[in-house]
Parts: sequence; C-alpha cells; structure tokens
Amino acid sequence: MLKIQRIANGEVVFTVSGRMDSENVDELKALFASEAKGRGIVLDLKDLTLVDRDTVRFLERCEADSIKLKNCPAYIREWITRERHES
Repeated sequence: MLKIQRIANGEVVFTVSGRMDSENVDELKALFASEAKGRGIVLDLKDLTLVDRDTVRFLERCEADSIKLKNCPAYIREWITRERHES
C-alpha cells in the first residue's frame, strides 16, 4: 500500500511511503498533471520501502522531466542508474 502526502510551498512536494507499483505510477502521473504548469515538483522517497521495475522506470522518467527525487534510497538510485545505462 502506498501513501501519498502533498505539501505546497513554492514548489510542490509529494512524499510517498510504503510500497509503490505500476498501479501507483498512474495515480502519481495524474497528480503531477493536475499541478500548474511550470511549478516545480519534488518527489520525496524517504519512506518508500519497496518498488517494482515499472516504478523505477517511472522515477527515471521523472528525473528526465525535471522532477526532483529527494531522499532516494540507495538501492533505488542504483537501479535507476542501471535502467538508464540499459536503455
């Protein structure tokens, strides 16, 4: 189960906690799309415990789209790096 918390203060910070899979990716995409154009988005991953490959690919695309990943766990950061090199 994934919990998403939104805080706005200049930029929008979505803090996610729990397990994230492909179903949650669509939910986050919808939340990002609902934000005003040009507003900075940060995805705080400090409490993210488990991800799947679709999630890692999504996170890699987030960074490519200028969404900041904050407090990214080391294993997820390494997986994102490997996905970049494979594609």
